[in-house]
Amino acid sequence: MVRIVRRYTEEFKQEAIKLALKSPNVDSTAKDLGIPGATLHSWISKLKNAGSLDKVDLSTSKNMADLIEENRRLQKALAIAQEEREILKKAAAYFAVHQK
Repeated sequence: MVRIVRRYTEEFKQEAIKLALKSPNVDSTAKDLGIPGATLHSWISKLKNAGSLDKVDLSTSKNMADLIEENRRLQKALAIAQEEREILKKAAAYFAVHQK
């Protein structure tokens, strides 16, 4: 089995931690960001152990939260559009076969 190792930038890690600390559930934040929950928990733990968790400025995460919400909305719209496209493909195939 091949294990894929992903690299994240320090800026992404910091923004993810800020967002996780503001949200009620760290695991849901990790899922929204597309990273494993254990990874986000380990980043937060490292900050706690270093004693710099209370130095995290939570005020700049609003922009990241807005981006995540917009991403969630766009993913839903994309799923609807893909479903509609599949329906139209099936309808076009049906009418092509039954065309006189």
